Amino acid sequence: MAAPMAAAVARGLRWAFRAASAGPPSRRAAVLLESCARCSGSGSALGHILGLPSERPTPALGRHPPPVATSREKQARMVRGRPDQPAEPKVLRIAIIGAPNAGKSTLSNQLLGRKVFPVSKKVHTTRCKARGVITHEDTQLIILDTPGLTSPMKAKRHKLEAAMLTDPWDSMKHADLVLVLVDVSDHWTRNSLSLEVLKCLSQFPHIPSVLVLNKVDLLKKKIILLGLINELTEGIVNGKKLKVRSEFEYNSSSPAKTVLKVTQTPPPENRARESPCQLETDKAQEGSSLDNSSDVKASESSLDTEAREQKPYKYGDQKNRKGWPHFQDIFMLAALNGEEVDTLKQYLLMQAKPGPWEFHSRVLTSQSPHEICDNIIREKILEYLPLEVPYGVTQVTELWEEGPSGELIIVQNLVVPRKSHKLMLIGRRGALISRIAQEAGQDLMNIFLCDIRLKLKVEVKS
Repeated sequence: MAAPMAAAVARGLRWAFRAASAGPPSRRAAVLLESCARCSGSGSALGHILGLPSERPTPALGRHPPPVATSREKQARMVRGRPDQPAEPKVLRIAIIGAPNAGKSTLSNQLLGRKVFPVSKKVHTTRCKARGVITHEDTQLIILDTPGLTSPMKAKRHKLEAAMLTDPWDSMKHADLVLVLVDVSDHWTRNSLSLEVLKCLSQFPHIPSVLVLNKVDLLKKKIILLGLINELTEGIVNGKKLKVRSEFEYNSSSPAKTVLKVTQTPPPENRARESPCQLETDKAQEGSSLDNSSDVKASESSLDTEAREQKPYKYGDQKNRKGWPHFQDIFMLAALNGEEVDTLKQYLLMQAKPGPWEFHSRVLTSQSPHEICDNIIREKILEYLPLEVPYGVTQVTELWEEGPSGELIIVQNLVVPRKSHKLMLIGRRGALISRIAQEAGQDLMNIFLCDIRLKLKVEVKS
């Protein structure tokens, strides 16, 4: 969400209580709940938990993103060129880290407004660090898209380059802010940050960090988010302690009944003259996103926030840790369909500090056109080949030139280690390799904004 969870909910409660006090008593609870969610912002944490419909999304920020140059030399000149910055420029360097396949590249593409980073359902699609550039008015955001944090053992299994182990750490050294992405749809990993992520955060505790819960649209029961927030933050957000209690009791004789209580505990000096706001809903409509089962009753779910002094963090025992207690904000979004991405983008623009730009406003990425092409083709190979097969494919560009009508002609040779892999990649009657070429060509057309003629050949390594 767009503000720290504690502050956002507190503001919502105070505003909603005043707004609803004039209404009929029978409608007061419903008005309070909905007003809290609206005040916290479209698609806020409270709104997601209550299952309320999101407000109409705000239009994309800024102008359309620029295309990438098709010439390696032209792109290099633009990347190295002098920035056309305003008189008082602002800049923010953002490192996006997380476990493999958490959606880092998808989020980067959505923030940029154009797909320049490869995305697939298989892990380790991103093989090296790359920078994306967002220029909006006087502000420049530099996104450091990195490979998923992984262990040396897994890197060896997937035949990954050594840079995949070091690139995320190198990006952190240059970052002003770090986004920690967590896939909340993966019930195996969502309850804790990976050991590699915790090590990275512990190594750079001075860099502000923001927790981003991704793929919230895939959660049927949004109430799960409360528990996840409590675990992943160790109950502390922006220096304030969170207490999340959720109890579920089995009831086979009655339909689902939901009681939601949201309580804010005021600071000690204000407690004598201000009582906590308590909101309750005694009944929920059947089919609510809080609970889709008729056999489960959510008897109590409460969120208490109270100010407290931060205790020193000990970095030694990371294996027993699940979360990080120094996140300054929490966002919940669905990167694939762009839900709440503009909210995060607006937040990042507000975090920028005075400083010189690194790139010209016409630069979208630091990658060369050849690197982008290789990544997009590899994305399709990862998507359509099974198991470990795609990780053994070597790409060799044989031709890259402009055609007579201004189209870009690309011929790439795909070298595989076995004949069986060649047959797999070509597919029956060449159907698979044709499909890969067609889909990759369409993506490249959207990146370069010109016609693309892409030809792929497959051969066995001699």
